[in-house]
Amino acid sequence: MARKTDLLPGTLDMLILKTLTRGSLHGYGIALSIKNLSDDILTVEEGSLYPALQRLLLQGWVKAEWKSTETNRRARYYTLTAAGRTQLSHELSQFEQMIAAITRVLQGA
Repeated sequence: MARKTDLLPGTLDMLILKTLTRGSLHGYGIALSIKNLSDDILTVEEGSLYPALQRLLLQGWVKAEWKSTETNRRARYYTLTAAGRTQLSHELSQFEQMIAAITRVLQGA
């Protein structure tokens, strides 16, 4: 039975950036996409998501604009920038190195 779990430290920015490679989304859409793609294992709480999005905006890795949602509500939509794509590539590389190191330790035990 799947259970909800906390994100690994340092992975939220990477997950947001990766999610935005699929297109522009509002905050709730980002959280929902991560939840759905992880088969309901990963959940991103508002208290973590919106500060992370603000941090990504300040870094220039995403841009935002106000638009209407499908239900005619006003929401801020986030889009990945070229700098964000570069950062995502860097973060994915570091993450893969970390996973490989953890795997080596687990297999050596």
